[in-house]
Amino acid sequence: MAIFEYGEYSNTYEAPDNLVEIFENSAAKYASNLLMGEKDSAGIYQWVTYSQIATRVNNLRAGLASIGVGAGDTVGIIANNRKEWVIGEIATQGLGAAYVPMYEKELLSMWKYIVKDAEVKILFVSKPEIFDKVKDFTSEIPTLKQIYLIEGTGENTMAGLEKKGEQNPVPSRKPKYSDVAVLIYTSGTTGEPKGVLLSHGNLAENVKAGLAWFLNLTEKSRCICISMLPWAHSFGITADLHAFILRGGSIGIMGSVETLIEDLPKIQPTFMITVPRIFNKVYNGVWAKMREEGGLKLKLFEAALAAAKSKRETGSAGLKYKILDKIVLKKIRARFGGCLENAVTGSAPMNVEIAKFFIDVGIPTYDAYGLSETSPAITINSPLMGNRLGSVGKPINKTKVVIDRSRTGENNDDGEIICFGPQCMIGYHKKPEKTQEVIVEMNGMRGVRTGDRGRLDDDGFLYITGRFKEEYKLANGKYIHPDAVELEMKVLPWILNAVVTGAGHEYNVGLIVPDMKLLQHLATELDLSVKPEDLFDPANPAGQSFKDLLTAEVQNHLKKTLGSYEIPRKFAFILDDFTLDNGMLTQTMKLKRGVVMEKYGTMLEDLYKE
Repeated sequence: MAIFEYGEYSNTYEAPDNLVEIFENSAAKYASNLLMGEKDSAGIYQWVTYSQIATRVNNLRAGLASIGVGAGDTVGIIANNRKEWVIGEIATQGLGAAYVPMYEKELLSMWKYIVKDAEVKILFVSKPEIFDKVKDFTSEIPTLKQIYLIEGTGENTMAGLEKKGEQNPVPSRKPKYSDVAVLIYTSGTTGEPKGVLLSHGNLAENVKAGLAWFLNLTEKSRCICISMLPWAHSFGITADLHAFILRGGSIGIMGSVETLIEDLPKIQPTFMITVPRIFNKVYNGVWAKMREEGGLKLKLFEAALAAAKSKRETGSAGLKYKILDKIVLKKIRARFGGCLENAVTGSAPMNVEIAKFFIDVGIPTYDAYGLSETSPAITINSPLMGNRLGSVGKPINKTKVVIDRSRTGENNDDGEIICFGPQCMIGYHKKPEKTQEVIVEMNGMRGVRTGDRGRLDDDGFLYITGRFKEEYKLANGKYIHPDAVELEMKVLPWILNAVVTGAGHEYNVGLIVPDMKLLQHLATELDLSVKPEDLFDPANPAGQSFKDLLTAEVQNHLKKTLGSYEIPRKFAFILDDFTLDNGMLTQTMKLKRGVVMEKYGTMLEDLYKE
C-alpha cells in the first residue's frame, strides 16, 4: 500500500466514555441551564432546563423497563428533532438498549425495512398521521411489540409511559464504551441502506475530540446552537446534540428550512452546525439584493467587503473598516441572530470565495469531513488548529488519516482516504461481507476505508478530490469527479442545483435547475418580453438564445478552476428543484444521483444526439 499519512492514532476511550454518563454529568452540573428550546403555536420559543429533561429521562427509562426493555434490545423513533427525541435516546441507552432513529420525511417501505432489520422492540412516532401509516407494523414484524405516540397523554403515548415509570424508579445502567449506542442507517445514495453500528465510545470520543478544537465552546460562556441537522444522522447526533450537552450548552430547534430566517433572531445562536447550502443561499441572496438596489447601498456594500478583505489579509482593522462594519456588515450578521461566532459545515466542501465572504462579514466557517461510519468527524478546520480554505481540516485528536495510492498510482499525491481512530464503527448490522469491505487493519491500527478520494498537504490538512463511488471515465480515458464540477457550478447565483454526467462519452453534459426569481431579473435586464419559464421552451427562439447565454456563462466560470475536459459542453434545463420531498436529496442535502439519473438520464443522453 503506497501511502501518505498524518495524525496520531490512539484507540483509547477515556471517561466519560458513554452518552448516558455525558448526559447525567451535565444534568447534575448544569441543572438550571436551559437545554432545549422549541417553538410553540405562536412561534415563541419555550425553553426547558437540564433538570427538567433529566426528570423525564428517569421516568421514561423506568417506563420502558416496566414493559420489558433491557440490555441488547433496540428502541426506534420516527421523529424530527425535538426534546422527546433526546429523552427517548438517553432513557433507552440507560437500560443498555440501542437507539434506532428514523426521519419523518421517509418512505413507508424504508421505515418498515429499518424496523425489521434492526429488530426494533418498541417504536416511538411523533404524530398521529405517522402512527396511522405504521400501526400495522406490529402484526407484520414479529420483533416489534408496541408503538407509542409522542404527542398526546393517553396510555399508549410517551407521556403515558413516563407516568407509569414515575411510580417505580429504575436506576440507569452505565453502558460500556464498546456497547452499541445507535444504529444509524445510511441514506442509500448507492445501493441498499446499511445500519451503521456506532458504540458509546465511538460517539463519546468524537464529541470530545471535536470540542477540543473550539475553545470558545466552554462552560464559562453560554453556548447556544441552532439545531438544523437531523439527529437521525451521525453529524447531527454528535456535533449538534451531544457536543452541546457535554458543555452545558443550549439548543434551539429550528422549525424548518423555510422558517430559518425567522428562527435565527429568536434563538440568537453563538454556534451553528450546518451544510454549505445554507451559506450559499444567504450569499446569493445578499448579493442579489445589493445588485437589485444598486446605487449608494451597493457601493457601501462593496466598500465594506473591500475593507474587510484588507483586514483579513493584513490583520489590521482601520477606521474605515470599523465604520463600514457597523453600518453594513453588522446587518448581515443580524440575519444569523447577531451573536453567531462561527459555524462548522459538513456534507460538502464550502466554496472558497463564499467562505472568504463570511470571514469578512465576521462569521468564519470551518469545513469538516467525515461519514456515518466514523461517528462522523475525521478532520476539522478550527480556530485552534487553523482554517485552511479549500481543505476540510486536520485529523482530530487520536485520529490518523492515511492516503492509499494503490487505486490511483504512485505518481499521484491523492488516493483513497482511510481513517484510523476510536470513532471507527463496530460494523454494519447483519452485513459481515459489507463490513469486511471497509474495515482495514494496518500496523496494529483499525480503520475504515471511506471510498472518498483526497490528498494531504505538508501541514496535514486534508483536501477532498472526489468520490470513488461516483467517478467515471470519459471515452478519452480521463477520470471525472462529477461532484467537484457540480459544486463549482452552484457557485453561480442563478443555479439552484446541477448534475454532471458523461461516462463512456467524448465529453460531459449537464443538468441545471435554475433559480427562476433571479433569472426574471436577468430577463428584465435583457428586455426579453416573455415569462421566465417560457425561456426554457424549446420552441421559443428567444429561449434558445437565453439558454445559450447561460451555457456560455457556466463554461466561462468553470474555465477558471477546471480542466477543459471536465467542463460540460451542453446543458439541459429543468424547473423542478431536487428536494427531500421528491426523493432526490438525502437528509443532509446530498444528491441521490441514482434517483436523479433514473428520472432525467434519457434527457441527458439526448443531448449527445443533438
